[in-house]
Amino acid sequence: MSRRRRAGSGSPHRWRVVWELPGGTVEPDEFPAGACNREISEELDLSVPTGALLCVDWVPANPPWDGGLMFLFDGGTLTAQQITTIRLDPNELDHFEFVGPAHLDQMLIPRMARRVTAALAAIGHGGVYLEDGTPVPNR
Repeated sequence: MSRRRRAGSGSPHRWRVVWELPGGTVEPDEFPAGACNREISEELDLSVPTGALLCVDWVPANPPWDGGLMFLFDGGTLTAQQITTIRLDPNELDHFEFVGPAHLDQMLIPRMARRVTAALAAIGHGGVYLEDGTPVPNR
């Protein structure tokens, strides 16, 4: 699932549209899986169990953002009922859309498209380690 987030600072006229995945920052004393649950609840008003870890992606710093680890968990398949109950946080989001794997490159920045593609390939096979969205061979 992708979403559009208004990003930027200052006046809404300077905000730009970018497509992302639901998620955000892990709070102090919070585990990544718990952060996933909280962010899905805050951004989409959904309560879905966090499934298997699909990937961990090390991302280099890109000022003003620090580098870090990105976690993608399997959220399962939403039912039609769950989809109808999605309520976006208007302070962060203005639209959501379901996007098939063939269209990820058109919707997401390259690093995130690589991350999601790797995560989808990992379903049922165990998680994968990435560096900047690229699988790293065993060292």
